[in-house]
Amino acid sequence: MSEALIIELVREAIFTVCIVALPPLAVSLVVGLAISIFQATTQIQEQSLAFVPKIIAVFLTLAVMAPWTARMMVNYTSRLYNRIPDIFR
Repeated sequence: MSEALIIELVREAIFTVCIVALPPLAVSLVVGLAISIFQATTQIQEQSLAFVPKIIAVFLTLAVMAPWTARMMVNYTSRLYNRIPDIFR
């Protein structure tokens, strides 16, 4: 097992995690920004006003993106399993 193979596997794992985590994080950022602007303009400082819409938006994003996320994870796992013979050389 070479160092290059290990580095490649770790790089691919980190890349997959970043790609899968991007949609919910982006939605959370956009919703949080919209809620913050709304709170600043109306001077409403309620904590649940910021939390509840963000959590609902993230859950909806996760539900919508679930097939794509599963496909990405299955593809990564199958590539990892296909490299098992290379690991033990």
